[in-house]
Amino acid sequence: RDLTDISLLESFIHLRYVDLSENKLQDLSPLRSLTHLLWLKVDRNLLASACMQELPYLQIISFAHNRIKDMEGITHPRLANLNLKGNKIQTALGLSHGRLFSLQILELRENRLESTAGLNLPKLKNLYLAQNAIQSLEGLEGLGQLTTLHLRDNRLETLDGFCSSMKCLQYLNLRSNGISSLQEVAKLQVLPMLQALVLLDNPCSDEPNYRLEVLVLLPHLQRLDKELVEQDERAEANEIRQKRQEEKVRPARHREKEL
Repeated sequence: RDLTDISLLESFIHLRYVDLSENKLQDLSPLRSLTHLLWLKVDRNLLASACMQELPYLQIISFAHNRIKDMEGITHPRLANLNLKGNKIQTALGLSHGRLFSLQILELRENRLESTAGLNLPKLKNLYLAQNAIQSLEGLEGLGQLTTLHLRDNRLETLDGFCSSMKCLQYLNLRSNGISSLQEVAKLQVLPMLQALVLLDNPCSDEPNYRLEVLVLLPHLQRLDKELVEQDERAEANEIRQKRQEEKVRPARHREKEL
């Protein structure tokens, strides 16, 4: 409706669901009196900031396709689902970890992030970071409950940054990055629950026997790229892994005998 002013809403203090999408809003301050608000959608406006007065019951917010540059001032204590897709965010460091302890879903696709630093959100389960400019994975050790991580279409060349404290991560999408070596894939061995991995359109996926080599490194995978892992593939990978382990042991034993 091309709205630029929503001050009339200040008097509707019992509103719980508000959709203000596809307007020309630059200011959400009139919403501060809506203390019963549960759900807010303000997609496709002209907002430069997601900063708002703290709302005690707000659980879902969508700020998709605005002009937001940072993540300062998002402090709603019951917020479970935050959508910031299609903005101009360059860093997540402005997130208030101490105030977003209920956040479970964070959507940051199509932004300008270069790093994951600042995403230390202990209750987070789903994190969507596709189509950014991420070159380094930092600060992931606090994501102990994360089950799904999307990093498609970024600029990752190494997989440093994953750690054993990410004990719930089951699905990892790394499609269309710059991972050229299967030695990098070996770094995912620290993820005890990883079941599904997408590596399509990385240079390493062109290596000979790519699929088999990944299964040698990550024997617990149930799905690689778009296909389920077949029993015969798993058996062959197990055989290769066993042979290689035996080959490592032999020279060590030989050295012991010489000593």
